[in-house]
Amino acid sequence: MRKELELKTQSRAQLIDITREVEGWLRESKARSGLVTVFVPHTTAAVTINENADPSVVRDILNCTTALIPPSEDFTHAEGNSDAHIKSSLFSPSLTCIVEDGRLLLGTWQGIYFAEFDGPRRRNIWLKFIAG
Repeated sequence: MRKELELKTQSRAQLIDITREVEGWLRESKARSGLVTVFVPHTTAAVTINENADPSVVRDILNCTTALIPPSEDFTHAEGNSDAHIKSSLFSPSLTCIVEDGRLLLGTWQGIYFAEFDGPRRRNIWLKFIAG
């Protein structure tokens, strides 16, 4: 089973919790036990798992990545978004989660985030469930 989610980001750098969307698709698909892969087909965006209970964690991640890798005129990439390419490489274009009884097996405070580093843009997220 495969699903494509569409997302419109609102700012240059943004973390968007997509846990509910992934879980909703698993319910709709009647997925029971297996693995779900979350893949982002973009070179300036990524996915990650992190705390989704305290919004200050998202702010801290974005502030830290911007401080570590700021936009720079010293980059040679013509589009001017090399910082976004570097940040997405430090995160990941995909992740895999365990699914049991139709639910994601995540830690108490964990959520799945789409990471935008070159927005605002329209983005896609591909989900693939593999039963097992």
